[in-house]
Amino acid sequence: MAFARTSGFASGFANGFAGKFAGLQSFAAPRYDGPSRRAALDRFDRLATLFDTAIVVPGTNIRFGVEALLRLWPGVGDAAASALSLYLLYEASRLGVPRLVLARMLANVLLEGAIGAVPIAGDAFDVFFRANRRNVAILRAHFARTGYA
Repeated sequence: MAFARTSGFASGFANGFAGKFAGLQSFAAPRYDGPSRRAALDRFDRLATLFDTAIVVPGTNIRFGVEALLRLWPGVGDAAASALSLYLLYEASRLGVPRLVLARMLANVLLEGAIGAVPIAGDAFDVFFRANRRNVAILRAHFARTGYA
């Protein structure tokens, strides 16, 4: 007895199991479309401001953000601050930027994370380097060149 394509098992499997997952293309997050790209860039800008320059030292022009405060906590704070920066890279990849742009952004995050791990000099470096602000500038320059922003 041979199984035919119209047998109950084959048709039930094809229609039941595969039919439930027919709409799934992949497990990757969806990319941004054209109209939401500008809104996403503005949101990245606000996040980068929060991460790098949200707080002003009174009487000076020195600004720092949440990441600088996190990096004061050795080890765990450095990892958490780098994770925040990597979130911006993840979102940038959803925008569909080329790998070279993502590599430049990753280099900024790695540099900030590596030097930021040094106890006191790293904290000062984090205040003045501002990797997230640099990464948003890289994104804006890319989209200005390509005509999307």
